[in-house]
Amino acid sequence: MLTPSIALVLFDMEGVLSRYDRAARVDRLAAITGRLPETVRHAIWGSGLEAQADAGIIGDDEYLHALGGLLGCRVSRDDWLAARHASITPNADVLALAERVAKRHRIAVLTNNCRLVADHIGYLNPPVAQLFGSHVYASASFGAAKPAAQTYLRCLEGLGVSAAETLFIDDTDANVTGALDAGLQAYRFVDADSLSVELARRQLL
Repeated sequence: MLTPSIALVLFDMEGVLSRYDRAARVDRLAAITGRLPETVRHAIWGSGLEAQADAGIIGDDEYLHALGGLLGCRVSRDDWLAARHASITPNADVLALAERVAKRHRIAVLTNNCRLVADHIGYLNPPVAQLFGSHVYASASFGAAKPAAQTYLRCLEGLGVSAAETLFIDDTDANVTGALDAGLQAYRFVDADSLSVELARRQLL
């Protein structure tokens, strides 16, 4: 059976288009709030709050209010964004590959994050914002986080592209498997050199 041609290349952001440093995020928010790093780490991930926000179970304002409650202080949107910004380092090599793909194919981003990330991508990750424009989608907008099939399929529905004609690139095995199960083509990202070979093999460069 022939593999369908690719109409869209859908990139994960953190771990693919950029590097994600959780420790830097924790340290920045700890400095802003005056709380211990371990307290911040638990509030974000240990409590399950981040997962709820990524899945769209709670909205942005509710998320920030709950985070402040766990830390015992107010966490403003600017505070949160400053800490999040500290965690992101764009991967120039992968972005260069995405730019080459974009010359002949549609590209977009699907990231497990709350809406704050997509809404403020110009501040958080300027090179991604410049390359992908408005096509940066947070899982929260689709009511579930990867690897749930709903996340991929609702994103593609909005883009008007079929799953079979989409190549999804992620650095996490579970998310790649989720994409395959949802009917997408998928590739597990390791590094830019290997991705370049894969994109060339698929005649996407």
